[in-house]
Amino acid sequence: MSRSTLIKNGRIIDPANGIDEIADIAIAKGKIDGIGNNINTEFKAEHIIDAKGQWVLPGIVDLSAYLREPGQENKTRIAYETYSAVSAGITRVCCMPETNSPIDSGATVKLIKSKAKQAGFARVSVIGSLTQGLKGEQLSHMGSLKYVGCVGLSQGHQPIRNLATLRKAMEYAATFELPLFLHPIEHTLMMDGGMHEGALSTRLGIHPIPVATETVGMAQILILVKQTNCPVHFCRLSSADSIEMLSKAKQDGLPVTADVAAHQLFLTEMDVADYNPLCHTIPPLRSERDRDALRQAVSTGVIDAICSDHQPHEIDAKLAPFEETEPGISAFETLLPLVMRLVEEKVLTLSQAITFITQSPAELAGIKAGSLEVGQSADLSLFDPEYFWQLDPTDMVSEGKNSPFTGWGFNGKTTQTFVKGKSVFSL
Repeated sequence: MSRSTLIKNGRIIDPANGIDEIADIAIAKGKIDGIGNNINTEFKAEHIIDAKGQWVLPGIVDLSAYLREPGQENKTRIAYETYSAVSAGITRVCCMPETNSPIDSGATVKLIKSKAKQAGFARVSVIGSLTQGLKGEQLSHMGSLKYVGCVGLSQGHQPIRNLATLRKAMEYAATFELPLFLHPIEHTLMMDGGMHEGALSTRLGIHPIPVATETVGMAQILILVKQTNCPVHFCRLSSADSIEMLSKAKQDGLPVTADVAAHQLFLTEMDVADYNPLCHTIPPLRSERDRDALRQAVSTGVIDAICSDHQPHEIDAKLAPFEETEPGISAFETLLPLVMRLVEEKVLTLSQAITFITQSPAELAGIKAGSLEVGQSADLSLFDPEYFWQLDPTDMVSEGKNSPFTGWGFNGKTTQTFVKGKSVFSL
C-alpha cells in the first residue's frame, strides 16, 4: 500500500498542464491529491520528502522495450527490466513483440501483465503481434488482443508476406481501432546488411543497409494508409529522406506519427569504425546528415516522440564478429540523460524534452499517463539536475550491459520514482 506523501519544495515540471514552478505535491491513496495552492488543508502526510534543488517530473512513458520474457529468459526477465526502468524515471513501458517472444495470444498478454504486476515496478502496456508468430502470413486474433488490453499491434522487425496481407491487416486494425506500430523496412533491400551504406561500410567490408530499405518500406505503407485511413505510427526512423516523407504525409493530412530512438540522435556510422558490436543496431546508425535531420525533426515536432528502444542482451550476444552479433542497445538508463543532453545542446527546450518522453508517447499509445493531474495515478520521479555521473556497465541495473555510452558523462540523475504513489526506487 502507498503512504500519503508530501513532496516539498521541488520544481514541478509538467508541460501537459503548463506547470513549471517550485511547489509542493501531495500524494494519497496512490493518486495525486493536490499541487501547490490546490493541496487540501486537511491533508496529513505520513511521509514528507524535501525535494529542494530537485525536479518533480511526470513518469516517463517509453514506447519501445523488449522485455524478453516469455521465451528468452536467458537474456533477462520482466522483473529485472521493469526495475531498471524505474531506476531511470520510466514508470510505464510498451512491450514490443519479437520473433522469440511473439505476443500473439491473449494468454501471453495476460502472462506479461501478471509478471509485471507481480514485480511491482514499472507498469507494462503491451503491443501485440500483427500476424501469428510474427510469421507475416496469418493475421493475429486482433479482437482478442484488443480485449485483453493491447494498445496497438506491430510486426516488429519481421517481414509481412506480401502487401495484400498488410493491407488486410490495416483494414482489420482500423475496424478494431488498434493503431499499428510499424517499422518501415523493405527486407528485400536489407538482405544481410549490418551497417549504413556508404564509404565507411565499403572500407570496413560490412554488408550495407541502404537508406532505401527504410524509404521504400515507408512509401508502401503510406500508400496503404491513404487507401485504408488506418492510423500508423512509424517506429524508429533513422534517415533524412524518411523525415522528408513523413513531413509531406502529415501536410497531406494522413493519420501518421513517428518516433526516434534516443541513440540515433547522438551516434552515427562513425561510431562503428572500430567494428564496435555495441553500435550494431536496427535500423543502423546512419550519417551525420541523417542524425542532424533527426534532431531538426524532433526540434520542429515532425517526429512525435523519443523512445529508448531498450534491447538487453546477454554478454555472448555481442562477442561475435560485428555482423554476427545481435543488434540492439540496453537503453532504459540512458533515455532521460540523453534527452536532457539535447536540452544542454539547445536542440530542445526543457518543456519540449519532457513532453517527448511523457505526454506525447502516452497520447500515441492511448494511455492516460505522462502528466501530473490532480486525481490521476501518482506516477512520477524526482530528478537531481546537478548530479554528475559516468556510465559504467557494471553499475547498470538492467541485466543487459550492452550500451555504447560507456564512459559518457551525464548531468542529472533520477533519485526516486513513484508508481501508484508507492516509492519503487530510491537512489
